[in-house]
Amino acid sequence: MNLLLFAIAPVLIIVIYIFIKDKYEKEPKRLLLFNFALGAIVSIIITTILYVIIEIPLPLRNHTSIFEQFIKAFFVVGLTEEFSKYIIIRYYSQPHEEYNEPFDGIVYAVMVSMGFAATENVFYVLEGGMETAIIRAFTAVPAHATFAILMGYYMGKAKFSNNRVSLNLTGLFLAALFHGTYDFFLFIDFIPGIWVGAFISLFIGIVLSRKAIKRHQNNSTFKV
Repeated sequence: MNLLLFAIAPVLIIVIYIFIKDKYEKEPKRLLLFNFALGAIVSIIITTILYVIIEIPLPLRNHTSIFEQFIKAFFVVGLTEEFSKYIIIRYYSQPHEEYNEPFDGIVYAVMVSMGFAATENVFYVLEGGMETAIIRAFTAVPAHATFAILMGYYMGKAKFSNNRVSLNLTGLFLAALFHGTYDFFLFIDFIPGIWVGAFISLFIGIVLSRKAIKRHQNNSTFKV
């Protein structure tokens, strides 16, 4: 039970943080919970199916190959996981009538992503124990949040723009890029000290995410 609490706690902290940052027009809690559940269940299922499909033509067996780890980080993991979240945001969250200002892109993207992160974190923590829970609370879970905020920033702009397709895909591209970069430096841990690159990319993601949140807050149509 303690492990489960430690696995879920960082996810809930981020969810509450984003809910508070949605200053001017709160989203319905039931809808937020449903988006979270879609991320926790449907997004995981989509990712698993895509993993299996990709594994058939593209088996990556050489764990000391920088090229193979690059492909795995950016395309197998980064793009696949972010695409599974993108599908839900694009075809369920974005068309919803409650998605009525650009900041909502961030809110719903984070809810879907935190649902995904919650399920993923539970599996990792139950397998790795308390040490894994503590490490992931300050690394993987915040990383998922930054990927979501960057995606949501552009998907929030997309609904109210004539360039909807390009803005939506820009959000997906940035999320996959940062996800892939973060994972790549961790996957090539056979190079001493290279893991520092993951934390540099996470720091950059956090800085950009804070700017994205503030910009959409300032441009809110509900701001008095």
